[in-house]
Amino acid sequence: MLPARNTETPWGGMTSGPESALGQLRALETLESTYEAWAELKRDHAAAVVHFKEEQARLAQQGTFLLGAVRAAGMDSGGTSGPGLQPQGAANDFLRDAESKLAKARDAVLQREAESEARYQAAFTEVRATLLDRVRRSLGSLQPHLTLLLRRVGAERSILHVARVQPDESVLLCYLLTERVPSRYGFLFDDSTEDLALAPAPLYPEESVPEDGVRPDARGLLAVIEASTEVLPLKGFVPLRVPRPGGGEDFFRLLQRGAVMEVEIADGPDFRSILTREEAERFAGHLLRLKLEGRIGLDIEAG
Repeated sequence: MLPARNTETPWGGMTSGPESALGQLRALETLESTYEAWAELKRDHAAAVVHFKEEQARLAQQGTFLLGAVRAAGMDSGGTSGPGLQPQGAANDFLRDAESKLAKARDAVLQREAESEARYQAAFTEVRATLLDRVRRSLGSLQPHLTLLLRRVGAERSILHVARVQPDESVLLCYLLTERVPSRYGFLFDDSTEDLALAPAPLYPEESVPEDGVRPDARGLLAVIEASTEVLPLKGFVPLRVPRPGGGEDFFRLLQRGAVMEVEIADGPDFRSILTREEAERFAGHLLRLKLEGRIGLDIEAG
């Protein structure tokens, strides 16, 4: 029989649990450190999931191997006996004993997996609650400051830019405009892409967004935002909805483009950056209203 592994101690490379990330969370109270603790927790949790899958696979493989070995021994003992061959009854006893030990090992792994998952889920709950609390407290003392830049395109159309904001401001701005926090600290400035032939995806594959769902059209993007409750897996933009005079809302986004964020409006399944005069004025008016309510700082400059 293969030597039994001690299932009471972690597998090589296995993390000790969420305690390290929670220690980092409680040690510092900045938004960046909170996100770093969250990222560490995600990595450790992913490693724990892989670890338990490997443990289950190892035990299954060991059981299959032992069954095959005992069957082979039984076949041998069914013929001529010889030195070193186990009688059939002894082989069956060996198999029952091995299966009993493997069953106990599987139960132990399942129990440790359930306990580990419970600890991680409790840690995720604490991290999210702490992040939301810190964002709300930060908004009480720090207003995101926006500089809106107007670029005319003919007499009746224009392009609006918003000057680049700092990372903390981007998190606060996202929460102020959506009442949700982004899933990553540097979300607004991430222009990475898995395919150089494609523009960066607007979503990360997390928070219930699958790997093949990171590039929805404008309608799909709005659906993801509306379905989220606390966290948005946004990448490279900040969304906002601006009321229309006759009722309803338009879906805008601030798309990061180097030193500025470009204002785009959803137009069917796509976005466009060239705005009508009414759209540009309504967007600027929405920001001005937020300024007058004391929620943001705002400068407006004509180019």
